[in-house]
Amino acid sequence: MKAPLFAVDFAARAVTVLDPETAHRATIKAMKSGLGPRVQFSDPRLRAHVAGLSFANPLGLAAGFDKNAEVPNPMLALGFGFVEVGAVTPRPQPGNPRPRVFRLREDGAVINRYGFNNDGLPAIARRLKARRRIGVVGANLGANKDSEDRIADYVEGVRALAGLVDFYTVNISSPNTPGLRALQDKSALVELMQQTQSARDEKAPSTPIFLKIAPDLEDEDKADIAAVSRELSIDGLIVSNTTIARPDSLRSAGAGEAGGLSGKPLFAPSTELLREFFIELRDCVPLVGVGGVASARDAYRKILAGAALVQLYTALVYEGPGLPLRILRELPEFLDADGFDAIEDAVGAAV
Repeated sequence: MKAPLFAVDFAARAVTVLDPETAHRATIKAMKSGLGPRVQFSDPRLRAHVAGLSFANPLGLAAGFDKNAEVPNPMLALGFGFVEVGAVTPRPQPGNPRPRVFRLREDGAVINRYGFNNDGLPAIARRLKARRRIGVVGANLGANKDSEDRIADYVEGVRALAGLVDFYTVNISSPNTPGLRALQDKSALVELMQQTQSARDEKAPSTPIFLKIAPDLEDEDKADIAAVSRELSIDGLIVSNTTIARPDSLRSAGAGEAGGLSGKPLFAPSTELLREFFIELRDCVPLVGVGGVASARDAYRKILAGAALVQLYTALVYEGPGLPLRILRELPEFLDADGFDAIEDAVGAAV
């Protein structure tokens, strides 16, 4: 019997007395055991259509929570319109030494330097193959830290997961794998996307490939990414990954830890970056907004800034698994207030 949602939220918050990584593993274990709630929610006004895929709603779980594709279906059952597993690398790797994730409670934020710890492509492919196919599930692809050919790692990910996921995300924006963000340079990015698209076309031609970018971009980098996105007809941009910046507003102990900062402090800069890319790409490349989403208002602001879909993760740490349902119930109120008949009508309306 499923636990009441309020009870699960309470238990999820109680687990934060554990260190962050232990708490995360405990949460995954609980979801695997069937202790998570099963949400029944549907509103046709929230349906979204992006890159040839149909979503029951635009709210997704960002990569990083379900690194090893252990609980995509239980997470969909929380109400998410889609779930992104990973990041997954061809070979298993342990990631960086612990401790490597830090709660910044006063800031509603987290710093992590996991370093693409995961069970590797073969194990994750087996789990995805064994799962009951429901909802929209994508895979976030990464490269092994010691890889001699990182582009080949992404190509291997596309081939290994063909037919097992509904979309791929090429993640070249994690700050925790040295040198990875160099793949955002124009010439490297063109080669990377051409090779992954070619592999996709051979194995699963209808599967979209999204590109996840960093928030810490210079104007030249933004122009290059926009140009490549247009030239290669990239299926979508995910804006954005965690940041290496440390705003002066941070108050929590541990704010100086190395790694990527996520949560509330990322909301404003990632939303501004989203708006900039929407201005550049509104007619050709759909956008997924991620960074600091912790409420329906946050999700709606991302949509108004140009996001066709929205993702969250860090807010679950503080708000518990009832958060997706709360957001979905409140989003139609924002549509009504602004006179929109459907969520798709609101995309980019504030730009």
